[in-house]
Amino acid sequence: MPTSFGCTGIVVKTQNGVTIPARTMEFGFDVRSKLLVISKGTTIKFLSSIDGKDGYTMKTKYGFAGMNAVEKNIVVDGVNEAGLYLGCFYFAGFANYEKLTPKNQSTAVSIEELGNYVLGSFATVDEVIEGLQDITLVGSFIEDIQGEAPFHYAVTDKTGRSVVIEYTKDGLQVYENTVNVVCNNPTYDWHLTNLRNYVNLAPNNAKGFTLNGENYTPLGEGTGMLGLPGDYTSPSRFVRATAFINTTLPSKNIEEGIFRAFHTLNAFDIPKGAVRQPTPTGVHTDYTVWTSAVDTKNSVYYYKTYKNQNVKKLVLKDILDQANGQMLVIESETPRIYENVVKG
Repeated sequence: MPTSFGCTGIVVKTQNGVTIPARTMEFGFDVRSKLLVISKGTTIKFLSSIDGKDGYTMKTKYGFAGMNAVEKNIVVDGVNEAGLYLGCFYFAGFANYEKLTPKNQSTAVSIEELGNYVLGSFATVDEVIEGLQDITLVGSFIEDIQGEAPFHYAVTDKTGRSVVIEYTKDGLQVYENTVNVVCNNPTYDWHLTNLRNYVNLAPNNAKGFTLNGENYTPLGEGTGMLGLPGDYTSPSRFVRATAFINTTLPSKNIEEGIFRAFHTLNAFDIPKGAVRQPTPTGVHTDYTVWTSAVDTKNSVYYYKTYKNQNVKKLVLKDILDQANGQMLVIESETPRIYENVVKG
């Protein structure tokens, strides 16, 4: 297995006060994501990936929904009834978790299950940070990746506060997401420091200069962003996303904010074949499996997939009413249709 997978997260804030976290999900294989819906009052027993072990047990305070992965009853990207969003992002080489022991088993939650714990329990970032003290996050073996899932986590509430949560060798670290961007490894504070290498980037075109009486003018548009890294590495995507999301034109309302979020993330879409790594069984290629955006005011989950670029939405209130207290798994893929503009 390769050492990292690329995901890019942004936060859009509209002029009428709505916060919209959005992200791409990249992997080297189809993670078989479906929409998972978990109702308020559902009992959840953690350590679901570890046979014969029961960890922390809770009853959900809030209903929530979002994308699952590898057919597990876990939400790796989703929103709850209170408008709290959580997304899991790969953090290879830096993630460090507790080992499961008989002593900590009663408080243990597996890495990939943190979304269920957070979205089922809390309404605000402050509550999440406090609630992390009540559990022990542990690693668990995931068959599909032949190892633990090294995650760090983006959490955003409807007030607009956004943080990045990391477990490293130094313990739990919580960073305020001051630039409205999250990617992958290395640590979040490293990415913020790295931005200082790009302080000349600006949205305005450069005017050029005069040297020995000769005028040297730009060859075309985009010279304010000259030097913007364009590769698919996490540091480069972080810089590029910071430049794009903090220079995008203001969104006056939710509809425009969702539209701008997907447009911005189009610049981070990875086509199959652009990122490759040879493996003993063939060639691994990262690609954008799905892209999501969340209206935290109304708890609406928007998404599109690699197979179908049409944006779809799941209104949490409506689906929780239909769930009637049950857990639901909903197919996320719909048929791809190319509309004929000539009506027969």
